[in-house]
Amino acid sequence: MPTTLQTQNTIIRDLYTEEHELFRDSLTDFVNQEIVPHHAQWEKDKMVSRESWLKLGEAGFLGLQVPEEYGGLGITDFRYNAMFTEVMGHSGCGGPAVGYPLHSDIVLPYVLHYGSEATKLKWLPKMVSGEAISAIAMTEPGAGSDLQGMRTSAIDKGDHYLVNGSKTFITNGYLADVVVVAVKTNPQEGARGISLLLIEAGMKGFSKGKPFEKVGLHAQDTCELFFDNVEVPKENLLGEEGKGFGYLMTELAQERLVVAQSAISLAEAYFAATVDYVKERMAFGKRVADFQNTKYKLAELATDIAMSRVFMDHCIKLHNEGKCDGATASMAKYRLTDIQCKVADECVQLHGGYGYMWDYLVARGYADARVQRIYAGTNEIMKELISRKVLA
Repeated sequence: MPTTLQTQNTIIRDLYTEEHELFRDSLTDFVNQEIVPHHAQWEKDKMVSRESWLKLGEAGFLGLQVPEEYGGLGITDFRYNAMFTEVMGHSGCGGPAVGYPLHSDIVLPYVLHYGSEATKLKWLPKMVSGEAISAIAMTEPGAGSDLQGMRTSAIDKGDHYLVNGSKTFITNGYLADVVVVAVKTNPQEGARGISLLLIEAGMKGFSKGKPFEKVGLHAQDTCELFFDNVEVPKENLLGEEGKGFGYLMTELAQERLVVAQSAISLAEAYFAATVDYVKERMAFGKRVADFQNTKYKLAELATDIAMSRVFMDHCIKLHNEGKCDGATASMAKYRLTDIQCKVADECVQLHGGYGYMWDYLVARGYADARVQRIYAGTNEIMKELISRKVLA
């Protein structure tokens, strides 16, 4: 894992303070010792180890924003969360760069913001320690970006809900101990009929499929979830019944920023690895780096990455101040995931045949990058959301 990436030398960043950089150093050391050496095995296992979650928790890197009364550090500065995702991306380990931030920055906020006091006391300490791995389940076999088209139902049975249906493409799904599940509590009400329930591993009728054989992100456990007459206590309702769609829309902006941050950070890792490679690789009696085509391609990529990083840092600043709206987050997610895929593709080309070998970071990055333009809302949906603001 590079300690200093090439792209960081092309722009001056003012997002982080000295305290943030100390956090970066500590996290980078942890990642180099506890993540990078195990990543190849995790790719074969189709998931990271549970031990890695516990080590992250023990080191204080999970759920940074959780208040002290629930076992967290109570850090309200989102820049620390953003740096966590950045360092994970710079490691080049695609699966961990997705799964760990999803737990802390995408799933955990639903529990923190909408859970009852009993729910917070039960789950937040375990989520901070790594004892409880979390996931969020919105997508269904027949409903992806169209959340209103979901069919998973939760029928009110007095003291509990009876849940039936299935979810698919669930990140962290196989290892998950607790899942935020979007359900229809009133199918006739459309968006107003959607609620969020916490469904726990071990509940009767709740089962998981085997991890999918995916194109990339091989170290990230993605699977289907099945609900067959699962009895979910009423206290597992997050927020109010029927307001789940609104909660999702509120939290999705941060989700898209997290995806964008992982995208540009991983792109920086691919680029740094490629710069190192072309400096060493010889062809026709000289370094590949000395060919004009290589120089111009690197110049193009460096410019794309630098401009993307400046915008990403700006979005993080806005979000840290509570000022980043959904359209801006959608811009970041759409554009930076496109850039990630472009960088991955060009870096493979600059590696030649070696770029197609799985042992090389750029090959894995090429496979990992493609899904970023699909999940958290497809990039086509992002454009739709952006256009609404433009035309308002």
